[in-house]
Order: sequence, then structure tokens, then C-alpha cells
Amino acid sequence: MGMGGLNSTAIAGVGYTDYSRNSGRSVERLALEAIHAAAADAGIAVSEIDGLVTYGLCDTSYTGVLATGLGLKELNYFADYSAGGNVACAAVIQAAMAVATGQAKCVVAYRALNGASGIRYGGSGWSELMSTTSLLSDAEPQFLDTCGITMPAQHYAMLARRHMAKYGTTNEDLAAVAMACREHAAKNPRAQMRKPMNLADYEASPWIAEPFRLLDCCLQSDGACAVLVTSWDRAKDLRQRPVRILSGAVGGSPRARGVMWTNFAGEHAECFATELADGLFQRAGVTRGDMDFAQLYDCFTYSVLAQLEDFGFCKKGESGAFFREGRAGLQGQLPINTGGGLLSEAYIHGLNCVVEAVDQLRGNAGDRQVSDAELGLVTAGGAAHSGSALILGAQ
Repeated sequence: MGMGGLNSTAIAGVGYTDYSRNSGRSVERLALEAIHAAAADAGIAVSEIDGLVTYGLCDTSYTGVLATGLGLKELNYFADYSAGGNVACAAVIQAAMAVATGQAKCVVAYRALNGASGIRYGGSGWSELMSTTSLLSDAEPQFLDTCGITMPAQHYAMLARRHMAKYGTTNEDLAAVAMACREHAAKNPRAQMRKPMNLADYEASPWIAEPFRLLDCCLQSDGACAVLVTSWDRAKDLRQRPVRILSGAVGGSPRARGVMWTNFAGEHAECFATELADGLFQRAGVTRGDMDFAQLYDCFTYSVLAQLEDFGFCKKGESGAFFREGRAGLQGQLPINTGGGLLSEAYIHGLNCVVEAVDQLRGNAGDRQVSDAELGLVTAGGAAHSGSALILGAQ
């Protein structure tokens, strides 16, 4: 095939397992199920897949294992990221770049994990696990651990406190994010958490790391998602309405070399979006006002507030009101996390947010469908200084 940009590629299929707290099967089995489902969704044989991309922190099933398990005829492109949720969109972008440059014809980005029954992020031994992955430099844990920051909730709590001190953000603002995600999840058959939540429920949940309560924190989930990318021209002839990849961005601030403590360096409670957003929209040839929805990486409620501001949908300090006033609802100004997000659908390390965006742009999201959805933003990276993002379109 000829050379092209990202917008010469499309998502032609998505697949996923059930989302649970105890899958009863291996991470490899989960990945195989999701990839088989994505191929079936696109209407192609699994043997036509010739590229694989994945990511994870000690708990994924690597591309070489999956290529064998899938019985692929050839593997023309592969990539295994040793990274977290900040590359959920980057994995899809990597797949699209491989297709656009002719490295492969059909590339699947996938994520599989037993995040509840297996390696629990932020659970016992988290800091020790991270320090052995080479993801953190040897210097970081000794500084973080000695001041009591041993898990992501504690780290992001510090970032949220800075936003509160600078802009007057409150726990009611955080609660509004959690409640909006739960309201959307109630309409999503895939979601782990569909029970209605009100402010009293939120305030009754225990503190995890102030200002975060339990309901400010994403779920711990077992499951897998897969996103099948091929050329736009080919996708048009396959089973589903294709979703075009209009643009993507991966990167962040120069101070994002580390994972945790370098995020404290800024003065203005900003995240990676300040570095990526303008170019992301410009390359897609669209504006922020054109977006019909946004799936914002919600590892914690505060992450959504930071991204809403830094992607330019509202001014600094105004994101809490955006949620409290209902502007992020399914009928609102910008529906956000329409499937429930990581807070209420599942924590499949962000790739489930891409699946939800595809559902919306195909127009098959059922009771949670955003009317006439044609353009959507998906992000990965929370409130950190590194991340990735996609703009997807229905045509």
C-alpha cells in the first residue's frame, strides 16, 4: 500500500472480554478472546492479522506469545511498551503508523490484565514492583517512599491538592465527576459498576488518600480489549462502519522523564494536554468545539478536571462547575466518559475508552448514545506530564 498519514487508517473492529474482579483465566487467554472478538467484529479471519501492539507493567501477554497463540501466518510488525495508561492511545497510534507506512496491513492494539485477581495496581508490593521494571529510575523510589508516596492514589492526591489550593476546587467537584461517570455506566451493559450513586453515597465512601475517597479512584478489573486497525480504503469494505483515525499525539513536557515525582515540578497544576492539544486538533483539521464527546482518562476524578481544562474545553478552575452544572452529561455541552470510564466501566488501562469511542461513532451505544456523534476525543495519561490522545471520526 502507499504511504499516508494517520487519517489514511481506520479502526475496523473492536473486541473485549467481560470485565470482572475475578476472570478465572490467564492474561494470555483474555488477550486471545479479545483479539478473536475484534477480528470477528471486523469480519476478517484472525490469520489476516499481521501486526500486534501492546503495553503493560509486568502483567501483560507479550506480542510474541500472542502471535503464536493466534496462529498468525506472519508478523510483520510488533511493539511491546513497558508503560502504563499514558500509552493507551499511543498503542493505537503505533498500530496506525505501521499501517500508514506500509509496515503491515492489519494491526491489532490490545491490553489484557488481571488487575483485580492478579497484580493490583497500588496494592501490596506496588512500589517494589515498579522499582524493578526499569520504568522508574533507581533514584525515584527512595524519595517517594520515604515521604509516604508509594502508590498512584497518593501521588495524584498531591496533584489534586495543588489544584484545590490554586483554584478553589472542592470535593463536591470531584464527586460530580464520579457521579457523572456512574450515571453513564448505568446505561452500559459492559460496566462493572451500574448501581446509581448520589452525593451521600460518595461522601460515605472511605478515604483512600485525601482528597480522594474510594469513589474517586478507578476500578480494579480483570479483562481485555482489542482494537483492529487497517487502511481506510480496506475498512470501508468490511463488516462495520469504519472509524477514521484523524490525528494522534504522544508526548508531554520535558520534565516527564520520570513517572511520579517529576509531575510535581509545575506551578500551574497542568498536565500533558498543554503540550499536545493544539497540534492534535490542528492535524485533524477540527476545533475543540467540533467534538461531540470526550473519553478522558479517569484513573482518578481529578484527572478528568485537569484534562478538561488543559485540552482547552474550559478555563483553569472552571472544570468543577462544568460537571456540577451537567454540561458533561449525555445531553450536555460535551458528554464525557459516556461508558462510565475507568471509574465505573472498568480499568482496562484506558483501552476500553477507545472501544467506547468506537461504539459512539458507529452509533450503536444504545441508551447512552450521543445523538449524531461524528467526532470524538480519547485521552490517556490522567493528570501526569506525559500522555497520548486520539481524535476519531465517523467518516
